[in-house]
Amino acid sequence: MARAVLRKYHPLIVGITGSVGKSSTKEAVALVLSRAYAVRKAEGNYNNEIGIPLTIIGARSGGASLVRWFGVFCKWLWIMAVPVRYPEVLVLEMGIDRPGDMEYLLRFVLVDIGVVTELSSSHMAFFGSLGNIAKEKGKLTQALPDSGFAILNADDARVQKMGEKTSAKVITYGFGQDAMLRVDNLLFHREAKRVEGFSLKLNYDGKTIPVRLPKIVARHHIAAALAAAAVGVALKMNLVEIASALEDFEPLPGRLRLLPGRDGMILLDDTYNASPSSTQAALAAVGEFMAPRKVVILGDMLELGAGTEEAHRMLAEPIGASGAQIIIAVGHHMRSLAEALMAAGFSRKQVFSLPDPIAAIDIVFSLVRPEDLILIKGSRGMRMEKITERLLADPEEAETLLCCQSAEWRNRPFLPPAEWMI
Repeated sequence: MARAVLRKYHPLIVGITGSVGKSSTKEAVALVLSRAYAVRKAEGNYNNEIGIPLTIIGARSGGASLVRWFGVFCKWLWIMAVPVRYPEVLVLEMGIDRPGDMEYLLRFVLVDIGVVTELSSSHMAFFGSLGNIAKEKGKLTQALPDSGFAILNADDARVQKMGEKTSAKVITYGFGQDAMLRVDNLLFHREAKRVEGFSLKLNYDGKTIPVRLPKIVARHHIAAALAAAAVGVALKMNLVEIASALEDFEPLPGRLRLLPGRDGMILLDDTYNASPSSTQAALAAVGEFMAPRKVVILGDMLELGAGTEEAHRMLAEPIGASGAQIIIAVGHHMRSLAEALMAAGFSRKQVFSLPDPIAAIDIVFSLVRPEDLILIKGSRGMRMEKITERLLADPEEAETLLCCQSAEWRNRPFLPPAEWMI
């Protein structure tokens, strides 16, 4: 069905992959391109073999309802039978969990502009090595046509190397001097009780333009903005227009968003997912803030394979650099982090290890204070958004502020991850 739609309407397709930052990059790209084109982006977690075709058709999942799936079929028949105003650009997030996933997606999605964000050890349990992850994700750039563009993160050596195996034109982005589109004069504007985000200068092809990102509080979200700017450049958009669009860029729920907490607390909600690189990035963001006290609540990072315990222990150093005074480690794997922190000199009054997010909720309330800065992060299966919800200034706003707030997901009880049993 998706193939038929694409053959009829021929939209330009931007495909985004990577281990970290795909969703934020998708949002930034759609925001920039909507200044010049009619754009449709993937919604929610529509990034797999079901979600991508649904995005192409422009329909929502039928879930467990045969009636709703019949509605999807009827919508497809309508747009095939009647000429409709179809989007000029599709911005698709192309997620992969296992070897062969990217190859399958590319069978029916012919991407014109491929964006690769950053690689990490997410899903290492299924790939075995970072090299295998790079190989699978690199199939996106290898499939691009000669007329296409590969937008590559120059700060990740494995991603930058993908430029050698594509016939498409290459635009690299990043913070380093080697990037074709790069950042200068990066400044974080914050006071004790007010944060005004980042300002920077964007450099490309001898041109420099100032950019304000007032809703961004973490450096790794700047990478998403740079990727979006590179896509705009590939489509010959004006840099001034690109910079203007990016002023409205903000993270999705659960992706390191700054939220108001109870009793004057400041919450950094990063509960959508977690990998070693994204967790380190979140801890670096904590280090940028001024606060009377910093609290870090971390849930297990899942699907890391054989290196799981070491990956958790290695968070001890970035936690120390962040200035966190209280650390609450949640989950089976996070016990390794708690042990590493104690070995590094943290006291038993600073480090607390809890078995799951449900058990953590009560202990959190006994530990936090008014005006604390609190980071909450963990893998999707850890349900860490339940802790954020209880800390919000107005829990009634959880549905709009937090990730994964569908009735089905909220009513689903926390279940111990299968890998805890291994």
